[in-house]
Amino acid sequence: MPNIIGKRKLFLSISGALIALSLVFLAVFGLRAGIDFSAGSMLTIAFDTTPQLSELNAELDNLGYGTAIVQETGTEDFMIRLPAITDGEKNSLKAGLTAALGNLTERSFETVDPVIASQTSRVALIAVALAALGILLYLTYAFRRMPKPMHYGVVAVAAVLHDVLAVLGIFALLAAIFGLEINLVFIIGILAVIGYSVNNTVVIFDRIRENKLRGVAPTFEGVVNRSVGETLIRSINTSLTTIIVVLALMLFVGATIQNLAVVMLIGIIVGTYDSVFVAPAILVIWDNLDRRRLGGRVTA
Repeated sequence: MPNIIGKRKLFLSISGALIALSLVFLAVFGLRAGIDFSAGSMLTIAFDTTPQLSELNAELDNLGYGTAIVQETGTEDFMIRLPAITDGEKNSLKAGLTAALGNLTERSFETVDPVIASQTSRVALIAVALAALGILLYLTYAFRRMPKPMHYGVVAVAAVLHDVLAVLGIFALLAAIFGLEINLVFIIGILAVIGYSVNNTVVIFDRIRENKLRGVAPTFEGVVNRSVGETLIRSINTSLTTIIVVLALMLFVGATIQNLAVVMLIGIIVGTYDSVFVAPAILVIWDNLDRRRLGGRVTA
């Protein structure tokens, strides 16, 4: 049985470095809000003869839309993010692009005003907060027959926050490099990461509960280490199979769910690491602190 918990200082140091880097990336690059959160217009078009991305960007600049953000969808369509424009301005833009680059077809057009964008941001934050509260309450109830059931809920929520922060930081770096923006699909990805991370953590915590009741080791640290070892292969296999699916989405679906795939890929990797190497270690550290504070009379 590998002594994973015995190396907790190393794993926690790696986790701490990841969080520190994430905070640096967020401070330096920030997160670019998409149309769902900052208002604006999104025009999706396809040309009869597909131009180069550089040609389209140059022509948008000539037409007075130099700040527009263009993404290729993987199906020879272009998604153009613009400041909020009217139908008349859209028609003028299409006419200018047609004159310069050839006939085009409008796939879709949507505009989000500032009020809707503000409401969407608020609802997204509430959704994430409610998810964290629900996790805390559920795990506290699920482990109510164990000593200190609140520990399991608090550690699970801490693990979720760890994963979300790491995803945000790494995404900020990738966004700066590839021009990605956060949108509602991004929020869906964050919520999916939360669910995936909690699922992995609960599996390990449940094995800890079973082994504690069976008395498989004389100390809580021994129980946790054995539980992590017994679920390690399951956690890795589950994550690898999910990563394969996410990579397929990234390679073949295109920009429409690009943010979801990127967030899921980062979240699965970070969440698996966190569930196996960080969350159980925090349980042990917390228990050891309680023991020292109360003179060794506490049993986990």
